[in-house]
Amino acid sequence: MLDGKLLIGGKWETCEKMFESFNPATGDVIGRACLSGIEEVTEAVKEAKLAQKGWKKTDISERAKILTIAGDEILKRSHDLKTLITIEMGRPLFESDIEVRKTSEMVKYFADEGKTCLEGDAISISPDKSSFTIFEPVGVVGIIKPWNYPLLLPFWAIAPALIAGNTVVFKPSDMTPFVGIEIGKICQDAGIPDGVINVVTGDDFTGKSLVSSDIDMISFTGSSDTGKNIMKNSADKLHRISLELGGSDAFIVFKDADIEEVINGAVWGRFMNCGQVCVSPKRIFVEDDIADSFIKGFVKKTRDLVIGNGLDSRTDIGPMVSMEQREKLELQVEDAARKGAMIECGGKIPSSPQNGFYYEPTVLTGITPEMKVMNEEVFGPVAVISVFDDMDEAIALANRTIYGLGASVWTKNLDTAMHMSSQLECGMVWINEICTLNPQSPWGGIKHSGMGRDLARYGIREFVNVKHVNIKLGSDKTRPWWFPYGK
Repeated sequence: MLDGKLLIGGKWETCEKMFESFNPATGDVIGRACLSGIEEVTEAVKEAKLAQKGWKKTDISERAKILTIAGDEILKRSHDLKTLITIEMGRPLFESDIEVRKTSEMVKYFADEGKTCLEGDAISISPDKSSFTIFEPVGVVGIIKPWNYPLLLPFWAIAPALIAGNTVVFKPSDMTPFVGIEIGKICQDAGIPDGVINVVTGDDFTGKSLVSSDIDMISFTGSSDTGKNIMKNSADKLHRISLELGGSDAFIVFKDADIEEVINGAVWGRFMNCGQVCVSPKRIFVEDDIADSFIKGFVKKTRDLVIGNGLDSRTDIGPMVSMEQREKLELQVEDAARKGAMIECGGKIPSSPQNGFYYEPTVLTGITPEMKVMNEEVFGPVAVISVFDDMDEAIALANRTIYGLGASVWTKNLDTAMHMSSQLECGMVWINEICTLNPQSPWGGIKHSGMGRDLARYGIREFVNVKHVNIKLGSDKTRPWWFPYGK
């Protein structure tokens, strides 16, 4: 039984109220974590503000050295981390291992590239004047991240925030509090000074308390509705905000695509992490000429997926993270079926395993625009397949959503791919690829999928204020535009 504490000002503390974390594969209690309230959040922000005075003065090479050690610490703990991720949120151990390794790579990227990204720019104005920009830390950053990638998503905000000279108060999801606690331990063991990173576990009230506290910025990944509430709550204080929100990504297949490659990519992209991925292809559009063969192949491959506990190496699909998430998915599938959708496979809770929050990988066809699966984010193992006649219809169908996170286009025609990329309303487009990320490339969306960018140089500069400095070099005692004006 794991026992969760809070990291505040470099000390691990207990609190009066606790909550339980569950293994979604079995329903068993993993442990009890602190339910932080206003008092704990306020204390964490206070400690972060005190620590920021010294941390921002720390040479960036020293900050980078500490982050490099943090990246190494992640790899050293890879076995324990991937096991904890799988136990706490359910995904197959293989996927958890990838998350651990990607996180280490990303933290080291920010350590290596931070200095270059924060050097500022020189601006030439005239022989007797010069200007330059400098990047200064925002201050204290409140970081609220979800459960579906409980190690990767927190660190891709924590690492750039720290390299830029900010301090952090981090609130992990209440579904994965113990992975969040491990993040605090990793940072401590890497040598990050007391108070520079603080970890407060808890529920929605904890998150609201952090948003309403005396911080300088919020970095949030999660649902669009919560993101909107954060914007409203931040309005009075004009907090800086960076929001990576929901998605309903289009997966567009043209008739000249390699059908075997496309089916393999679509099945993996839709069902990895039990379909609980923001950029998973939630709406699949296939050109009419190949629709039948695509659907047949997709359904066959989906039926072959192995459902089970993520700790079993044979498992392809683990459980959903909670009963509530599964119930929401069931309602979306029931709505589609009631309105005429065909359930090609799945569509129910499996008979085995009997415990846990499992749901069969599901394929729906015969989709119409009024169905919930076309208008809401489908965050679970359900694939929605529609058919289009030509490129213009594909573009219209793909853009018919409030979301704009990512999209993928599958074709051998580069002209088609580039035209589609320019017409799709989203922040990221993959061509003949799906759901890949690297720390060198920016990540983020438009419309109801958020604002701001993670990763790359853009991800670092989310966490700085830009200051312009102008220098007069000449010896003139006046300027032509100063008083007196005269004629």
